[in-house]
Amino acid sequence: MKHTLIAMGMLVLAACTYPSVSVAGSDNAVPVRAAYDGFAAGNIAAVTAQMSPDIIWNEAEGFTYADGNPYIGPEAVVGGVFARLGAEWVGFAATPVKFIKDGNTIAVLGRYTATNKATGKPLDAQFTHVWTVEKGKITRFQQYTDTAQWMSVMGE
Repeated sequence: MKHTLIAMGMLVLAACTYPSVSVAGSDNAVPVRAAYDGFAAGNIAAVTAQMSPDIIWNEAEGFTYADGNPYIGPEAVVGGVFARLGAEWVGFAATPVKFIKDGNTIAVLGRYTATNKATGKPLDAQFTHVWTVEKGKITRFQQYTDTAQWMSVMGE
């Protein structure tokens, strides 16, 4: 089951790409950047390698995938978020546009794009991801996005 979930997550993240964004002088941005690099390559192992074993991951309030909030640990994130994205979306991409650093907090502004498999409708929604990094590992993730647009596209 674990390998199936990872494979599904790799499929959804294989299409994730982003423009080159500079984060000067930010050691805490390194694991966040590596996570986006892993997403872009469809390499879930590279993404989860950046996570603390007890990462606390929260999807946006009111969002379909928030039903497991908080997801604790990389396996919970892969099974509860990444695998579901792979099962429900075609061409899913999380494209960062701007990185903002404040100590051990990195905020990333960007857009999600995809097509929902069930409805055939396209998604083009803003996001803000807020990452907390401690001792070189991501310990927290908080997503903010246009949940109304997601729900409309998903037919909910």
